Amino acid sequence: MVQSTIPAGSPAQPGAELLDGAGVSELSFDAMTPTAFLDRSGYVFAERTAVIDGAQRFTYREFADRCRRLGGALAGLGVQPGDRVAVLSANGRVLLESHFGVPYAGAVLVSLNSRLSVAELTYIVEHSGARVVLHDDAMTELAREVCAGHPELLVRSASEVDELVEAASPLAVPVTDERGLIALNYTSGTTGRPKGVMYHHRGAYLQALAMTSHFHLTSEAVYLWTLPMFHCNGWCFTWAVTAAGGTHVLMPTPEPGRVWQLIDEVGVTHLCGAPTVLIMLASHKSAAAPDHPVVVAVGGGPPSPSLLARCAELNLDVTHLYGLTESFGPVVINDWRAEWNALDPVTQSVQRARQGVGNVISHRVRVINSDDKDVAPDGLELGEILLRGNNVMLGYYRDPEATAKATIDGWFRTGDLGVLHPDGYLQIRDRAKDIIISGGENISSVEIEVALASHPAVLEAAVVAMPHEHWGERPVACVVLRDGAAATEQELIEHVRERLARFKVPDRIIFGELPKTSTGKIQKFRLREQIMAALGGTDAAADRESVRRLTETAPGRTAGSE
Repeated sequence: MVQSTIPAGSPAQPGAELLDGAGVSELSFDAMTPTAFLDRSGYVFAERTAVIDGAQRFTYREFADRCRRLGGALAGLGVQPGDRVAVLSANGRVLLESHFGVPYAGAVLVSLNSRLSVAELTYIVEHSGARVVLHDDAMTELAREVCAGHPELLVRSASEVDELVEAASPLAVPVTDERGLIALNYTSGTTGRPKGVMYHHRGAYLQALAMTSHFHLTSEAVYLWTLPMFHCNGWCFTWAVTAAGGTHVLMPTPEPGRVWQLIDEVGVTHLCGAPTVLIMLASHKSAAAPDHPVVVAVGGGPPSPSLLARCAELNLDVTHLYGLTESFGPVVINDWRAEWNALDPVTQSVQRARQGVGNVISHRVRVINSDDKDVAPDGLELGEILLRGNNVMLGYYRDPEATAKATIDGWFRTGDLGVLHPDGYLQIRDRAKDIIISGGENISSVEIEVALASHPAVLEAAVVAMPHEHWGERPVACVVLRDGAAATEQELIEHVRERLARFKVPDRIIFGELPKTSTGKIQKFRLREQIMAALGGTDAAADRESVRRLTETAPGRTAGSE
């Protein structure tokens, strides 16, 4: 029974008698779960197109029915509430439908990063305790390798799932605990074993609504899946687009030519991705401004002002954001202010490169210095970014030690470094491990990368620390040039020298490809090895982590942020 909060002897308030009435919780409370969005869209938008999958189209009535039948099919396979169901898939129907069908069965979704190695995938399947593995038909061989040695696993291909769905009865297990598990998302594991990030129904529900709000999703939205759904459940857009009654346009891989084609053919209005996706789109030969704006959410490393300016020319309305696997995806949004529209294009691009403020369901973001004190909001004092709120994970699955290390006084330690501007907007400066300390001076690799990217010949740039006999560390850059463009090392060094303090100018610039994660983020630890090899050094010489941490006195966070 809900207890009254009215002090004894207080005057009666209208409706106060209900506080002690039976059944109040049924009147005023429903457990939050994102499957409720499909329940609603299945009847409100029943005949509207929910999914475009190549030549196939499904209405919301059909989509909702298939997802509930998937819940029934999983139950028919013996899946019980709380069991884990792993899905190995590109951005296809089996993965999209699993975002609803798995929780309809009362189970926990484990979206597998299909670009990981067999060993990594096997570890995740084992660590999560998955009972069932669903997979794309095209990934049959990979699924077989991952599940080898585990005869207890029930493995089903997309074709087999379709047959099971057709024969199954609809099922929707009620959610009684909104803080119960809905998904396990594993970090990339770049700093060790992948960690299982625990998502709860409440957080998924609220984060989806935040994405719907910030990116103005309506039933007219046509969302193109350029972002992997296995990445933070597609930043919760799997649920957000459905909440709005918009259309999901499935795309296994983000091929830039095909993206431009679909923008024209089906009227794509929204897409998400890492800066790499923006770079591919902006530099592709098919790039041409459509007759309608396309809202683009971009996370990962800050896109350069020059890239943002190019996107504006292409009618791509870019919003920069920041988030991690541990925060259900985008937790900070560069919430654009109307008065900034009067700024000149260059200044606007600089504004857009900031990460912003906590999204509509988030706590205000904190940034603390090495003394665990909040930094001054002056855009200068550097500190570690802290998060808390409904869109922060429950913790790391079966890893209480890592969970404890990642928290301080009820706040989550991101391991990312940033500054707060006077208007309260956050700007990322670097990962704690990527700050370069040269002669006692902190140098932001991001700042140098932005300066390099402002050169017209530069497509991408990344900067890492290299050991130096006198200064301890010095910045070295790797640059990818645009097709047909040319620039020398000295020319680029001079370009940076004109924009930054001399001690920030990289000692060397090499030209080559940038190693990236499956989600398009630059792997600086691999880049460091690559540059060391090119310069004739050793990996061991580059390992100076213990002496170059702003957050050295803080608990060591090793989560693989996505």
